[in-house]
Amino acid sequence: MRTTSSFVVRSTAGLAMAATLTLAMAEDKPAEPKGWETSAFLGASLTRGNSDTFLANLALDTKRKWTKDELGFGASGAYGETEDTTNTEYVRGYGQYNRLFSARFYGGLRLDGEYDGIAGVDYRFKVSPLAGYYFIKSAKTTLSAEVGPSVVFEKLEDQDTDTYVGFRLGERFEHKLTATTRIWQTAEYTPQVDRWAEKYLLVGEIGIDAAITKKASLSLVLQDTYDSEPSPGRDNNDFRMIAGVRYKF
Repeated sequence: MRTTSSFVVRSTAGLAMAATLTLAMAEDKPAEPKGWETSAFLGASLTRGNSDTFLANLALDTKRKWTKDELGFGASGAYGETEDTTNTEYVRGYGQYNRLFSARFYGGLRLDGEYDGIAGVDYRFKVSPLAGYYFIKSAKTTLSAEVGPSVVFEKLEDQDTDTYVGFRLGERFEHKLTATTRIWQTAEYTPQVDRWAEKYLLVGEIGIDAAITKKASLSLVLQDTYDSEPSPGRDNNDFRMIAGVRYKF
């Protein structure tokens, strides 16, 4: 399972370093502030006959950038079953506000929440003040990193509620390959400060999005979550590959 995790999570460092070396010297003029940018993603599959399966994925994202402020919200969820047995059931959401102190340096606050019935996560909420920096900030490419404390409220299946202080390190890269195709990658590492080697979360994502009309596009997303101390009886690693259609409002 660690091998799968390294595919998404550990590859992010190499991708970020490569982006910095190849793009930092050739930045474009920063993009002008825009209005709200909102998109919805839908992926679904259904089989009947020799196999009886169903899987649906739904995600909503919206963001806006002003001259000195950035705001983003998102929510995603999935439900799947095989032979009337649930094998996928999760809901995730986030909200983040950034205040730019210069063209590249910013401070902010991020809120995360999730439920995962298969992984045995009744709930997990994270409140994370942060300081961040744009290493690359152009109309085509952005690369940023964030650090800061994180308070985690967690309830695993058949376990008592746990609250602890963590340290969040996050990174995001996005690049427009063409006028109609973009790639992105994110990584987040959150260890418990007093048990950093034993208890931590690693979350990574890689995706590509190719437009088929002015409003619709095809997306392929790889997601990986590694929990060093999962719910009893569960694996440490969860990997997902999601394909579907994205619509921009």
